[in-house]
Amino acid sequence: MKSNIIKKGLERLPHRALLYATGIPRTEMDKPFIGVATSFTDIIPGHAGMRDLERFIEKGVHTGGGYPFFFGIPGICDGIAMGHRGMHYSLPSRELIADMVETIAEAHQFDGLVLLTNCDKITPGMLMAAARVNVPSIVVTAGPMLSGHLRGKRLSLVNDTFEAIGKYKKGLLKDSELEDLEMCACPGAGSCQGMYTANTMACVTESLGMSLPGCATSLAVSAKKRRIAFHSGSRIVELVKKNITPEKIMSRKAFENAIRVDMALGGSTNTVLHIPAIANETQTPLSLELFDKISRNTPHISDMLPGGAHYLEDLEYAGGIPAVLKRLKSKLNNVVTVSGKKIYDIADTAEITDPEVIRPLNMAHHKEGGIAVLRGTLAPDGAVVKQTAVSAKMLRFKGRAKVFNSEEEAMKAILAGKIKSGDVVVVRYEGPRGGPGMREMLNATATVAGMGLSESVALITDGRFSGGTRGPCIGHVSPEAMEGGPIAIIKDGDMIEIDIPGRKLNLLLSEEEINKRLKTHKPIRPKINKGWLARYAQLVTSASTGAVMKDRI
Repeated sequence: MKSNIIKKGLERLPHRALLYATGIPRTEMDKPFIGVATSFTDIIPGHAGMRDLERFIEKGVHTGGGYPFFFGIPGICDGIAMGHRGMHYSLPSRELIADMVETIAEAHQFDGLVLLTNCDKITPGMLMAAARVNVPSIVVTAGPMLSGHLRGKRLSLVNDTFEAIGKYKKGLLKDSELEDLEMCACPGAGSCQGMYTANTMACVTESLGMSLPGCATSLAVSAKKRRIAFHSGSRIVELVKKNITPEKIMSRKAFENAIRVDMALGGSTNTVLHIPAIANETQTPLSLELFDKISRNTPHISDMLPGGAHYLEDLEYAGGIPAVLKRLKSKLNNVVTVSGKKIYDIADTAEITDPEVIRPLNMAHHKEGGIAVLRGTLAPDGAVVKQTAVSAKMLRFKGRAKVFNSEEEAMKAILAGKIKSGDVVVVRYEGPRGGPGMREMLNATATVAGMGLSESVALITDGRFSGGTRGPCIGHVSPEAMEGGPIAIIKDGDMIEIDIPGRKLNLLLSEEEINKRLKTHKPIRPKINKGWLARYAQLVTSASTGAVMKDRI
């Protein structure tokens, strides 16, 4: 066992003394040492219920014959961080989380890891660490939140609070109605109710084979989730005994499965950042073209919020990810998972209990999957859009640019009524380096949707859009403005062409004019020039490569 490095031999007498100081009985010293990375915190709804799951993981590890050691990992609630300085820290926190799990696991030479996670950047950060440390690992995602309810209507965070801002500005909601919505939209613990980034990453994790079948969609408040936590704790000991490491699970074929499930569910565009970042840790390069290729031949079979009608609890009751695997079986690779079962075994034993929530391939909502990768004179290195959340009317669109150098400037114009039908809102200097941190623009997109403009206004940014975004919102434009990409030279009134079926994003200027502007362009001064974010801006790579950190300065 790897942990023998800290507990065997004469020279480890002081180490054993310190271990006994923690209260470990002598009878447990020869058992596998299991590190349990828990991202419990009181301030994130998706993580507030983890204390309960920690107990069941602990019981499972003991039952399986291991000894657990818990250590804390921080988390950020993207919803609470949205729309202000806090969002600069969200994506960069992914790198800190990976580094912290690596640090604790290597410093204490754990034999295996249980990774208790749930929300947006925490799950990919932990998976990156699992790949990097490469000791047997299993992920427990803490589960989605129940839908809210108000006077017979089901509610979700994004559609019923963020979009309510725009509706209120339009005079469609009263003060009392706003108060009711904010009290009822989020009824308790769990990740936000739609196929937003947290739940998308949970589904990706299960499809990748790194969590037990049923884990992704089992509700945060359910006894089923407790049982999965228990079995995950027990299973990690077996993985240690058999030396089944993440590199044996997270193969290229497994990543292809995860991307395909993501496309079938119409998941968050943030996976185009996170999946390549995880794969990078396994030395498995994944290009933007792979996402687009898989999307083109994967039907969109589940119409999930924010663009659709179904909540995560609907997907759970319809059969969860195993049922999705059953639908997609003919398109999947039959690889092994942490459960010991192969993908086909999980698919064969699954039951689809609601064929409307998880449709047959020949009755899909769209012929293609959730994400499209666009290129052109505005995005030579690519940009991404959740095409399944865009109406047919807006799949092809030409409009005049309204340009802003920050999210705050754009929001001020939107709320002041300065954005009109036919506009393309361009928010730049919000990329990985320029932000820094590649902020999500949910406030802007949700307000536009709430004001009824999503059928006539497009948004483009070198930053990101939340998994809760719907409408013609194109993010990850690369190269970003801070790197001197074409998005930096757009002027108010320039015409922009969006052609999602044709995969095009063009600035409608002559090649001569574009080159002239690029030669004379000077980037703005960095918005943040001290602390962690300044260091991050110096080391982060392009969104087109997953916004990972450079290995060396």
